[in-house]
Amino acid sequence: MTTIFLKQGRDHTVLRHHPWIFSGGVARQEGSDPALGETVEVRNDEGEPMGLGAWSPTSQIRIRMWMFGAGGVVDAAFFAERIADALVAREALPASRRDTDALRLINAESDGLPGLVVDRYGDFLVCQFAAAGVERWKAEIVAALQELHPCKGIYERSDLDVREREGLQPARGVLAGEEPPACVEIRENGCRYGVDVKAGHKTGFYLDQRDNRAAVAAFADGREVLNAFAYTGGFGIAAQRAGAVAVTHVDLSAPALALARANTARNGLDEAKAEFVEGNVFEVLRKFRDARRSFDLVVLDPPKFVESKGHLMAAARGYKDINLLGFKLLRPGGMLATFSCSGLMPPDLFQKIVTDAACDARREVQLLQRLEQAPDHAESLAFPEGLYLKGLLCRVR
Repeated sequence: MTTIFLKQGRDHTVLRHHPWIFSGGVARQEGSDPALGETVEVRNDEGEPMGLGAWSPTSQIRIRMWMFGAGGVVDAAFFAERIADALVAREALPASRRDTDALRLINAESDGLPGLVVDRYGDFLVCQFAAAGVERWKAEIVAALQELHPCKGIYERSDLDVREREGLQPARGVLAGEEPPACVEIRENGCRYGVDVKAGHKTGFYLDQRDNRAAVAAFADGREVLNAFAYTGGFGIAAQRAGAVAVTHVDLSAPALALARANTARNGLDEAKAEFVEGNVFEVLRKFRDARRSFDLVVLDPPKFVESKGHLMAAARGYKDINLLGFKLLRPGGMLATFSCSGLMPPDLFQKIVTDAACDARREVQLLQRLEQAPDHAESLAFPEGLYLKGLLCRVR
């Protein structure tokens, strides 16, 4: 096994069990050049063992740690053990938090399996292999999933831009068992949603917003709701089922809105009370503002605006603009649920942006609740990057 030595003073994050070692922290190696995804031993500058990790020669994240300290073996049994532990953690969630047949079973670094995401949708599992290490062990991981969580089929959605930085090509298709149908139906908190696991966003649905959909729906009774960046209707359908008198879904994607319409019917909701508007959300909301339309509850759940630290300020302007529009569209006493799924957007900066938008809109706003990803998307304390979803539930006075 190749041994990688770290530069002096670059072992402090490893000692704290942070799973990433960047290229700038690597001093030298002993042994042959490791292959893509191969397990390497990590030592500090004094030769003390730090643990074992997966080698990624083309990525800035040069090593993703499998385990820490001396000893240990990375083999098929290692992955079976980690997967089993992740499944036990999901089973330990209170029943009220598992009123669904769709949830995240493995959450990458936060479950000790860097780069691996596994989501359950009914009788199917959908996997993303985002890093070289888990790609190298794909066959063993799939075998462990088949044994530990029997299902009709396992489908791969490794069509991620990050794979290019890892020296990997996009991959999509059946890994085991049956191919999933064009639309997999799931249940969540009393609602039913059709999910396109083959081509939908992420692995098909925003499972991380499960609890937030319920939190927002709790305020929806008797209100007119604007569901911006609606995707397949999640927030709006939960709101309409909870008693919203009208819901306007806005999204750029015609296929997503078509599925939102189908999901409205799937839940037996009155389609006459649901409006589906295709278009650029910024432009549509400006038209609503100019037409003096207003709502009692506005949901803003945009896609990731921040792709790198260099894009942070441009993204901040985008968040400011969309929240300014959201506040201007709210009636007095109205509610705004606003989110950022950009991991590089700090929570305090996001709150400042929303505060600035409220000031520019000349609205007095109360913060009722901070929102984040559902608990099946657990965050390791040693890996704060695992907390990426931030939300604020606000009331306009």
